[in-house]
Amino acid sequence: DVFEQPQHVGHKKIEFHISTEIPAVLQIKLEKEEKNGKRVYLHASTEEINNTGFGRIFPAPSSNDKMETEEEDDEIPSEFISRKDLEKNRLSREEMEKFSVFKNYEPGDPNCRIYVKNLAKQVQEKDLKFIFGRYVDFESEVERNMFDIRLMKEGRMKGQAFIGLPNEKAAAKALKEANGYVLFEKPMVVQFARSARPKQDANEGKRKK
Repeated sequence: DVFEQPQHVGHKKIEFHISTEIPAVLQIKLEKEEKNGKRVYLHASTEEINNTGFGRIFPAPSSNDKMETEEEDDEIPSEFISRKDLEKNRLSREEMEKFSVFKNYEPGDPNCRIYVKNLAKQVQEKDLKFIFGRYVDFESEVERNMFDIRLMKEGRMKGQAFIGLPNEKAAAKALKEANGYVLFEKPMVVQFARSARPKQDANEGKRKK
């Protein structure tokens, strides 16, 4: 009824001016309006309402954005890192050049096992699982069994880890996306693990000849 009869504006209409300001300020504002002929225009009250509780419907689009990002990583369980977080905390090529650990970096020969070095002291297996678990299909028993993390915490191998992934494709993706990722303020250096088997085979071949 109030909005249908704009010509009859009384003191009751002023009460609809909901403001986020403190009551004292609101009172001064109302007094000024009364001095100005007690006239309150509907378009003004609508703006004020939109700026307060009645306008809470406007943030709705942001929830849609969240849904879209969730859909992007829909195939990755939430217990593992998202692609966005990986990209956000990964060094660019230019930044990598400033670190000596990336000097003469070579990814190595592709295989299903990766080698990670330059790990911070506080890194634990669960941290590596959180990152590299996204490349494993845990619904598959075969892939689950092939996923293996060996984190070295003592001796010369300290700060290094070997991670077995289901296949070469998963390992290549992990290397591409995780190399340079900053974990506990230290960028990880990710390479394909070197295998000693080909060298042994070559030596055996020489012996047979």
